[in-house]
Amino acid sequence: MATKTTANPFRNRSRAEIVHFVFLTLALFVFWVVLSGKMQVRYLIIGFVTALAITVATRPLLILPPERTGSSWLSLWDLPWFRIFLYVPWLLWQIIVANVQVAMLILHPKLPIDPKVVKFKKYIPHPVGRFALANSITLTPGTITVDLEADEYTVHCVQGGFVGGVAPAEGEGTLPARVGAVFGAGPAPADRQTSDKGL
Repeated sequence: MATKTTANPFRNRSRAEIVHFVFLTLALFVFWVVLSGKMQVRYLIIGFVTALAITVATRPLLILPPERTGSSWLSLWDLPWFRIFLYVPWLLWQIIVANVQVAMLILHPKLPIDPKVVKFKKYIPHPVGRFALANSITLTPGTITVDLEADEYTVHCVQGGFVGGVAPAEGEGTLPARVGAVFGAGPAPADRQTSDKGL
């Protein structure tokens, strides 16, 4: 058991290194070719060497050690791209629905705005997943992520009805659950949800 534990970090680090170098070098090289429009060998060599140099220079920024991820070595390019591709249309639809709800709120004669601040916890192993959840909440009209510390999110909601999608009184909000599913996180325990607080 001890041998397996000590070997895993090195294997994970090698995988993170490979993902980083292959993905970023190819992406930058293709970008170079598209912008330059030159297919001569010398220009392709210059482009490839430049892409490789940038990849090496950005390594400390884009490969995270276990002490920052809480689990293992991780490349920020090592993402569940297919699930992200499926998530984006769903998020766009949620943004449209929230836009309509906010518009109806503004056009209501009594303007029933009831601001609330709600805190909830959602563990997502990938740092890009935590970033995605915080920004998905902010992109959705009526809610904005005020603070993110570790796995605790502080969200401002313009009206009590918007709390349900983020941190309902029971269970888990739709948005945290969906982002968690994209990045391989399980549902948050019920006791990790905190009650909302009025402003």
